[in-house]
Amino acid sequence: MDLDLRLVRYAVVLADELHFARAAARLLIAQQTLSAQISRLESRLGVTLFRRDRRHVELTPEGELFVRRGRELLADASDLLGELRRSAPPLRVDVITEGLTSGVIARELRPRLADVTLEVVQGQGFAGTVSALAEGVVDLAFGRINSAGEPLPRSLRYQLVRLEPMGVVLPAGHELAQRARVPMAELAAYPLLLHTAQEAAEWLDWNQELAAAFGLRVGRRLHGHGRGAANAAVLAYRAPSFGPLEAPMPDGVVVRPVVGPVPLYPFSVFWRAGSTSIPLRHAITTIHDIATERGWLVPPREDWWLPAADR
Repeated sequence: MDLDLRLVRYAVVLADELHFARAAARLLIAQQTLSAQISRLESRLGVTLFRRDRRHVELTPEGELFVRRGRELLADASDLLGELRRSAPPLRVDVITEGLTSGVIARELRPRLADVTLEVVQGQGFAGTVSALAEGVVDLAFGRINSAGEPLPRSLRYQLVRLEPMGVVLPAGHELAQRARVPMAELAAYPLLLHTAQEAAEWLDWNQELAAAFGLRVGRRLHGHGRGAANAAVLAYRAPSFGPLEAPMPDGVVVRPVVGPVPLYPFSVFWRAGSTSIPLRHAITTIHDIATERGWLVPPREDWWLPAADR
């Protein structure tokens, strides 16, 4: 006969507790289910493992032998799975650049996927990472679905991670920096600094859509990599720019929420269709759990904005 490790685990936990209700609670199954499964195991083995009545449960000599060897089987199975996970290639995650939601997710994935080796890279923009993702150079990438009008390759799948409110990044001495929240209409009086990486066509497109929707002026366009470079440009040119509200700011630079409406950036996670990698599937599920726990998928109650294509 084939030995079902699930039933071995049931017997071992029951031997630990010698109480059906407590053992069932540990196994996250109904007490009746545990009782039925133990009876099934005994029937298949042709021996009685547990003596039980309404008051107590105890192991028979055959049960003691089965549980002792069963613990060894479960330990061997756990060791085997651990070795397989350690021998698997790392899960390569592209977080775009530092200081973004994708970096927060990568940090949270590490403890939740303790048996998976995560390799984090920075591609500086989803538009520049699409080919690497489609070719299997990276396993997970983050970005906006609408990459400056380019269609998403058929080989990719995605799920929304966050409708992220964007703030306005300002020199600390700027007059708008004195406001707790900056109305969108007031930004029209100040020429914006548009700092983008060449690989981040989707971020450039989002900024241009926002500017066109609310009559904002772009005073200076710069190309560079990373939030650090973008913040340095804000400080150097004393001009406002859009950026994440939760990213750390250097001395002399602040970020303020924008209202009337709140501009939202739609972050999604992308992967190749048809992948059979268990760590990848586990990571996708865990990312959704993180997004749900943090309330990232719910838009704000006040008036908000997304580009028409993202709605």
